[in-house]
Amino acid sequence: MSTRHPRPPRQRSGGPVPVPGRTLFAVSADGSRVHVEVYGPEEAPAVVLAHGWTCSTRFWSAQIADLAADHRVIAYDQRGHGGSPDVGPGGHSTDALADDLEAVLAATLAPGRKAVLAGHSMGGMTLMAAARRPRFREHAAAVLLCSTGSGRLAEEARVFALPGAARTGGTRALLRAALPLGPVSPVTRTLLKYATMGPGSSPERVDVCARIVHACPRKARAAWGHVLSDLDLDQEVAELRVPAAVLVGLEDRMTPPAHARALAAALPDFLGLTELPGMGHMTPLEAPEAVSAKIRELVAGHLTGTATNEKEDVV
Repeated sequence: MSTRHPRPPRQRSGGPVPVPGRTLFAVSADGSRVHVEVYGPEEAPAVVLAHGWTCSTRFWSAQIADLAADHRVIAYDQRGHGGSPDVGPGGHSTDALADDLEAVLAATLAPGRKAVLAGHSMGGMTLMAAARRPRFREHAAAVLLCSTGSGRLAEEARVFALPGAARTGGTRALLRAALPLGPVSPVTRTLLKYATMGPGSSPERVDVCARIVHACPRKARAAWGHVLSDLDLDQEVAELRVPAAVLVGLEDRMTPPAHARALAAALPDFLGLTELPGMGHMTPLEAPEAVSAKIRELVAGHLTGTATNEKEDVV
């Protein structure tokens, strides 16, 4: 099933960044500390948000602002991003992504408490990587895979208008580049918009996106880019045995709609594909209402509203 939504109306980005009710550090399997923010009523239905490459919890600001009034919203920074410290050599892998997610779930959800998990880009890959994990299966009621793919990222990306092998090589080099981005400027905003956002994205939203991406340390950006350039999670997708919805922007150059359609064909419990005309790769920022509405739909369909008490902070 595929749903093609009309172009969402243009909106002002953001307003103030939401203030979490509490923050904590979850401790991952290798001892890495993962920055976590928790919002909303403690007993409300739980939602967990995993951001993508070069982003941070701030990327989910619109969803947090919308959902936190009547949901328990848990957002965290991937290692090396935002408030989560970077790690040494060997600490960047899809297994590490899954370890960190499991640590967040253990630190914020009581045993047996279910949540809807939404992942954008590398965050969606995190959910795929964790598909076989017992704690993921214990807590995941449903998932939203947003602007993501399970493999062949360099081969399928459309950032460079070049023939096959040259395009793949250029994308691989872009993913792995460790060059500093420098301050946000008109040039970097223009380039970022072209690569990651739809042509109709407002200057406000492009600026918000640029500031988030430029804040990512270049070491972490390059290390995770190496992981993404060789990504292969096809087998994990087949093990993602919870109800799963997929969402993609039709102008996505980083993970084009072919990825979303492949996921739709491979997921064991597929709920539907939402395609957003005019939207690029940064769908939670570009089309916040559509993403929030899909999360709310998953909550309504797959969480009963019952909740148990949260665990204490892990430091």
